[in-house]
Amino acid sequence: MRYDLDDLRLFRHIVAEGSITAGARRMHLSLPSASARVRSLEHHAGVALLIRERRGVRPTPAGTALARHARDVLAQTARLESAVASYARPPTAPLTLLGGGSAMHRLVPRALVSFLRAHPDVDVAASESRTPRTVRMLADGEADLGVVLDNEARDCGLTMEPLGDDSLVVIGQSGGILAGRTAVAYREVAEHPLVGLDSGSSLRRWIEKNLGPHAPAVRYRTTVAHLNTLVSLAAAGVGLAVVPRRVLAPSQPLDVCELRDPWSHRRHLLAWGAKAQAPSTATAALAEHLRHAAMSEPEGGEGVPAM
Repeated sequence: MRYDLDDLRLFRHIVAEGSITAGARRMHLSLPSASARVRSLEHHAGVALLIRERRGVRPTPAGTALARHARDVLAQTARLESAVASYARPPTAPLTLLGGGSAMHRLVPRALVSFLRAHPDVDVAASESRTPRTVRMLADGEADLGVVLDNEARDCGLTMEPLGDDSLVVIGQSGGILAGRTAVAYREVAEHPLVGLDSGSSLRRWIEKNLGPHAPAVRYRTTVAHLNTLVSLAAAGVGLAVVPRRVLAPSQPLDVCELRDPWSHRRHLLAWGAKAQAPSTATAALAEHLRHAAMSEPEGGEGVPAM
């Protein structure tokens, strides 16, 4: 036997109100129309569903059973409609966020954790990208936000704002060859075995670009894909490493030296895409989460909260 959903809703309202008149009012029906629907329900059920009394109505045992099952049917129908409607909504393109290897190590993950939790309906496509490529994509409208380096993004015509320090330092095993040193030139660092990032990484390419064609010859004992691994190798005494200071945790047993080379002093900027004059609400919110992540991250950094 099939029941009309509107008839089931009406019957539920009548039972809840104890009155056909009140139930009709909640369904925006006239009293004669509501009464006719109830008679139709009883006809299809083959049993009386309501006991009519002078001051209202109350359900028969069959009516009580119908009202209980009607509640379940209507709740399941609502869940079904909601699930299907989520696919019917026009898909929203994910925001595109770009950043160098240093930004992707801690800053961007921190911002994504808080942003994605606060905005469950917005997706973000985040990927590592060197500043020149990030600037091009932002200018062409192919990205919404980027974390770029100041000395590579000057005079590019994009809207930018300071985000935080990203200066490089040299690290080594605690009590090793850097012990007691506060600053050292890269040329001296290169005299010792190093551990580094893979040749295609944005940080490795940035360092080599700034060293220029007359860079000292370097012996890399190994190269790895991730900054965490690089720091662990340096701490274990495998070799010295050049890394952003902000990737270092205060608890790590390391000797840390400033680099005397001017190119080691750099800053992160938050750059907006070509649509910056009228950014979406979601883009502005993601930018705010990046600012907060940069401000809340102390020098030396801390762990990234888990997703």
